[in-house]
Amino acid sequence: MKFGIIQERKSPPDRRVVLSPEECKNVLSAFPEAQIEVETSPIRVFTDKEYSEKNIPVVQSMNGADVLLGVKEVPIDSLIPNKKYFFFSHTIKKQPYNRKLLQAILDKNIELYDHEVITNSKGQRLVAFGRYAGIVGAYNGMRAYGLKYGIFQLPKAETLTDQQALISELKKIKLPNIKILLTGRGRVGNGAREMLDAMDLKRVNVGEYLAETFEEPVYCQIDASEYNKRKDGVRGNKADFFANPEAYKSNFFRFAEVTDFYIAGHFYGDGAPYLYTREDAKHPNFKIKVVADVSCDIDGPVASTIKPSTITDPIYGYHPTSEKEVDFRDEDAIAVMAVDNLPCELPRDASNGFGEAFSKYVIPAFFNNDEDGILERSRMTQNGKLTKQYSYLQDYVDGLE
Repeated sequence: MKFGIIQERKSPPDRRVVLSPEECKNVLSAFPEAQIEVETSPIRVFTDKEYSEKNIPVVQSMNGADVLLGVKEVPIDSLIPNKKYFFFSHTIKKQPYNRKLLQAILDKNIELYDHEVITNSKGQRLVAFGRYAGIVGAYNGMRAYGLKYGIFQLPKAETLTDQQALISELKKIKLPNIKILLTGRGRVGNGAREMLDAMDLKRVNVGEYLAETFEEPVYCQIDASEYNKRKDGVRGNKADFFANPEAYKSNFFRFAEVTDFYIAGHFYGDGAPYLYTREDAKHPNFKIKVVADVSCDIDGPVASTIKPSTITDPIYGYHPTSEKEVDFRDEDAIAVMAVDNLPCELPRDASNGFGEAFSKYVIPAFFNNDEDGILERSRMTQNGKLTKQYSYLQDYVDGLE
């Protein structure tokens, strides 16, 4: 079985990779029957030379490989027919901008495996960049706070080498006595928490956060059961919320009344209530002035996120009264950091973490007859057709949705 690491060709460029040079060596050591070659790339965070130094062949073409490994969508004209591909296709939610990509994959008899649906038997994702989104998102949020109030200037994350460099910069700043709210306890939320803890910020519980004042900056991490409540008044829990989101309403506003800086690292599911609406943001008691929206659902549960921002231009202002974009330094504006590809700013660390998970969970499936069903669950297309699990996409492919 020959694996090929493809050059990322989507624009804007993405420097991440599925397997680092070191991880390639680990795979070859664990599976002697495996082969790996790397397509030459001028932008990859690990250079061609770094692969060559590990005796990983660097080639001009991927025609000789069986399974092609990428990160972002492959441009249609770069797809090689009759291959197996792994990448984030952004089609499972019927995203209209990638309909032609999925059509081309079927036309070219490509077997597509989507990173987003690499799961265990319980449906939990096994391979993801979420932790790094949280890490960079928290850092970028701190940077936005300093710029909004003119109290400190942090360098852009993309100019720093790794997470430790980000932490070193955060340790240099002094925050005022603000309250920071973090939603989410998954990969994203816990990645953000790593950065807050690295700053030695005091963590407080919900009761303390809502009721007390402090002589130092503090943060509180909450999950869905703490910012939603059942409409019927019955005491709910997180499992019930995810099973019956329509039975709940937001209980977030009590946090918005005391929060200065909000980091959104939650997962938002269909049918769940919005955390705060545009009407909530107009309320005189709404206090939040800086939002780092790592989740980045546009015109969704975090009302001030009206568009994604970019690594080049990461912060914009949302004016609650006009509901329009303004300068984020405007006194009445909520400063919004909503970069939707945050792990790209930490490509080396993100690639290392992703590759460790990929080689732990996915590579073995090619050599153990897929005994855990990893490949079966993530295989979207086969023999020119959608697989049974993804047959719900047929209308999307046919252009009927």
